[in-house]
Amino acid sequence: MDQRQKRGILLFVLKALIMFCNTGIFALCWYFYYTKQLYLHFSGYGNYMVIGMFFALNTVFAGFYGGFQLISSHTSDLAYSHGIASVMTYFFMYIVTWLLVRSNVPNIWPMLVSLIGGVIVSTLWSWGAYRITNKLVPPKRTLIIYDNIEAYKNGLQIAKKYSNRFNIIGTITTGVPVEEIEEGIAEQKTEAVMLCGLNSTLRNDLTKYCIESGIAAYVRPNIGDLLMGNAEMIHMNNLPVYLCQRTSPSTFYLFFKRAADIIIGCSALVLLSPIMLITAIAIKIYDGGPVLFTQKRMTKDRKVFLIHKFRSMKVDADKDGKGIVTLQNDDRITPVGKIIRACRIDELPQLVDIIRGNMTIVGPRPERVETIELYEKQTPEFALRLQVKAGLTGYAQVYGKANTSPYDKLQMDLMYIGQQSILTDLKIILTTIKILFVPESTEGFQEEIDVDTFSQDSIKIL
Repeated sequence: MDQRQKRGILLFVLKALIMFCNTGIFALCWYFYYTKQLYLHFSGYGNYMVIGMFFALNTVFAGFYGGFQLISSHTSDLAYSHGIASVMTYFFMYIVTWLLVRSNVPNIWPMLVSLIGGVIVSTLWSWGAYRITNKLVPPKRTLIIYDNIEAYKNGLQIAKKYSNRFNIIGTITTGVPVEEIEEGIAEQKTEAVMLCGLNSTLRNDLTKYCIESGIAAYVRPNIGDLLMGNAEMIHMNNLPVYLCQRTSPSTFYLFFKRAADIIIGCSALVLLSPIMLITAIAIKIYDGGPVLFTQKRMTKDRKVFLIHKFRSMKVDADKDGKGIVTLQNDDRITPVGKIIRACRIDELPQLVDIIRGNMTIVGPRPERVETIELYEKQTPEFALRLQVKAGLTGYAQVYGKANTSPYDKLQMDLMYIGQQSILTDLKIILTTIKILFVPESTEGFQEEIDVDTFSQDSIKIL
């Protein structure tokens, strides 16, 4: 058994520990209180099934929300992920309890106390797991190999956020023979490389070299990679062939998706109507302007529709050429707007757009017509995201940020387009709950990373 396998086992034990701890807390709550409220015919095996259900749900939700991503998460990320997972798990377990107890409405307080205890334990576990993981997985001696300055910045941003995983020892620019790059990798006793913006031939050669040499290769994909990754593998004349074509979801999936849009949209509209009413009153009282903000957006096959949102900016905020992007600390945002944007309440009127059929719940976010035309001049492939209907939430929203670059958003949207399924949509909906209270997911654009300042201690190899 090599070192990596031993480390994998230890990390698995670490992950299993928090699941058993949370399940143990729920089991105590269940046995000491709720078993006394159950129907008489509910047997001991039934109790085991309920506890097993909690374990399964908690494990699934923790996986959905990134609670097991010890390598790529910080303490706050892990604690938040397990906190959301616990809330979702206890919500469903309370419904199950409601079906099993004799009284009409079961007492919620024992579960709330159990939930709080689980959150505290999860927070302590996150603190310890982060530190244990850092000891098990120390920073790797890393080289950034790049082709252009934008790709270089991407590599530096990753290294900055995950400084506990990467120790940048230098950079290598392309334009020299692959043999010289490989020599530079070997001379620096490199443990990992970041391949950013490289052409396919060079990237493939370096990836094969890294695999043969036992070096971890972190590869930033390009649009072509994603299109190939979403292709269908077929065999022709006994040879493997990738079939790349425009997305064509099944009729069953499209029917299910539309039915879900109508059912979920109408239900959410009814349940959230009090919040929407309060928001409308607050906007009107603040400056007397219109409650709703409408704008032309583009969706599937370049169809243009009118999107509806609660107005979060000053009246006529788009005048004088403004409005293409929202800046961080944008002075056009009103005090009421800051609150409703932070809680995503400004997006709620789009439920009407979903019910009408102009949008769907899960899909690439609709962009302004002018914005798409601008992005297409810079990146013609941006039009590929218009293969599907625009959505309220999507892959780029749950895994990116509001200020993620258009190219990176396009990559994430293409990942979704190639992986469309009921399970994928469900996963994105559940993951959206996680980001509702994450401030950075609504950050506006700001100044880019200062490359010279951040990389001043780096050694340029070539």
